Amino acid sequence: MRGGEAAPGVARDAVFPPFFQYDAPSDWRAIDFISDLHLSESMPRTFAAWARHLRTTSADAVVMLGDLFEVWVGDDARQRPFERQCVEVIADAATRRVVAFMAGNRDFLLGHAMTLDCGMISLPDPTRLVAWGQSVVLSHGDALCLDDAPYQAFRAEVRSPEWQSRFLARPLPERLMLAAEMRRQSMGRRRFDGDADADINAAQAVMWLHALGSAELVHGHTHRPGSSSLAPGFKRHVLSDWDLDQGQRAEVLRLTRQGFERLAPAGL
Repeated sequence: MRGGEAAPGVARDAVFPPFFQYDAPSDWRAIDFISDLHLSESMPRTFAAWARHLRTTSADAVVMLGDLFEVWVGDDARQRPFERQCVEVIADAATRRVVAFMAGNRDFLLGHAMTLDCGMISLPDPTRLVAWGQSVVLSHGDALCLDDAPYQAFRAEVRSPEWQSRFLARPLPERLMLAAEMRRQSMGRRRFDGDADADINAAQAVMWLHALGSAELVHGHTHRPGSSSLAPGFKRHVLSDWDLDQGQRAEVLRLTRQGFERLAPAGL
């Protein structure tokens, strides 16, 4: 990975986020993108489908673009039974293929200790992926929901080092209790997820793409799977959330030399 600069023709004082670039090896054949699984003990079928896909997909890499977990209160939680199962699944898959993770609004506290245990690559948001001559910008998506001002204010607060330091200083049982209470309250859910009707700001997304020298964006967060035009020459691909316990939703977005395609998870 490496830091990036504005693409040619973009003013150096243009406002765009820091980014990193990941270059896929030329001999790779396929890259899978998934997001918004919201894994928890209460979602055993979803967990099983995710575990099976990570272990058996034919792709050379699986890139998880945030909200892998319903909640993540700190890396010391990885020693709990369910979270330990997840570590084992990722670590096993990482011996066969590259597994990469980008933080979402539910698991932004997932840190170095967890990624090290799992053997997975941590991707900043946004990341520019270059594969087979194609350039694609990857993001969880919540940072682009600019029209949801209350959520953006909350996001800025909880992403600050000061807030995170204070929160992680609390004992693990207290953090788990606070997270459970916020999930029980609809307002707490909205604070973490933003307005359910909010979508990414297309103008901001195009600015990102132009600045990073890409024409295509892959993101999750909105739970509105599909591909659409952001502006002439710029396109986005929205990932599906997964729910095989109370619903029948699970989808993989795969990138190959031929472009993007949507598939069912391996074994489904």
